[in-house]
This record gives sequence, structure tokens and C-alpha cells, in this order.
Amino acid sequence: MTVDKKLILIVEDEPSLADLLKDYLQQSDYLTQIVPDGLQVIQTVKQCNPALILLDIMLPGKDGITICREIREFSTVPIIMVTARVEEIDRLLGLELGADDYICKPFSPRELVARVKAVLRRSAIDYIDPPSGLKLDEKRLKAELQGSDLDLTVVEFQLLKILSSEPGRIYSREQLMDRIYDDHRVVSDRTIDSHIKKLRKKIVSVASSEELIHSVYGAGYKFEQKS
Repeated sequence: MTVDKKLILIVEDEPSLADLLKDYLQQSDYLTQIVPDGLQVIQTVKQCNPALILLDIMLPGKDGITICREIREFSTVPIIMVTARVEEIDRLLGLELGADDYICKPFSPRELVARVKAVLRRSAIDYIDPPSGLKLDEKRLKAELQGSDLDLTVVEFQLLKILSSEPGRIYSREQLMDRIYDDHRVVSDRTIDSHIKKLRKKIVSVASSEELIHSVYGAGYKFEQKS
């Protein structure tokens, strides 16, 4: 099933807020679907394949943190966490689990629509057909090289997706960190180096002759296949 590029899934149990968000999003030419119960979310995501999910943390049936974790087991759909709990741990936990952004209640509906547009712009690049026999399945976070599963983590998958989207382009560590960690948390250069090292090792394990990710001294990394 292809992604519905206009459908925003609103996971919110407060009817008045859900309706308000629906109205503002529809005014911006988005389609919307409201899910008021945490137990219904996973099935709905698999059925309708939305472009983005607005996911409240406090929900009946199942909380948003658990739902986010479960979605990331099969999909990279953009997720914006919505919460009335301002404790930093909730924000960081949501983003560690793979959320793309968060917004705290009370908020302006216009601000939320702006956040939705920004996150969708960041995820708009189509990576369906990368080079060098590489197949990326974003819904399942699966990457195959020459028919073999690379068994990547979420961060490794994101790094490979970014680098392979523009073969030959050099990405600095800072650019990679900005793409992967949208909350601008403090992450050292060594963190990116560590993920790249593990990613390279997994590539070599299934294709020993392939050196797809190259270090560029003093600049960063690039994806390039040997001719």
C-alpha cells in the first residue's frame, strides 16, 4: 500500500481538540482521520498508511510512548508527539523511540500545522530506488543489499537512506546529526562515527567486495559505488 501523502492521522482522545486540529489541517488541504483510543492505532496505521501521525501521549487503552515504539517496529512514518506533560524525560523518551518532533499543550493550532508542514518537508525525498542493488523498505525499516538483509538499527537505516539518496555528495557529521536528531540534542561526532562503523561492517558482512560508504578526510562521509 502506498503512502497517502495528504492523510494526517490524529490520535487524540479529547473530542474538542481533535476536531479543532482536524479543521485547521483540512483548511491547509490535508485529509484527516481521528483515532480516540490507543488500542486502535496500530491497526489503523497499517490500514490507511498516513503521511504523518499526531500522537498524544496520554491515551485510553495504550499510551503514546508504547504506540510510538510499536510503530517503529514496522514503519518510519513521521510522528509528532503531543503532550500535556512537560517533563523533559517524556520529550526525550519520545524522540529516542523515533518520534520526529513534539509539541506541548497548550499550543496554537497554527503552530502545530506549521510543525506538520516542516516535518513533511524533511521526509519528502523519495528513496524508493537507491543505487547499487540496495533496496530500502521504509515501512518495515528493512534494507537489503544483493538480496541479503542488512539487519540495521533505526539510526543505521536513516544514515544509509540519507547517504544513498545522493551518491557522491559529502555529508558532514553535523549535517547527518541534524537530519537524524531533529531535537538538536547534544551528540558527539564520535556517535555518528560509531554508527557509520557498524553500518559499514554490516555491508561488508553481506557483500565483502562492496565499499559503499567512504570517509572524506576532514569533511565527512559519502555514498559511492566503485565503477
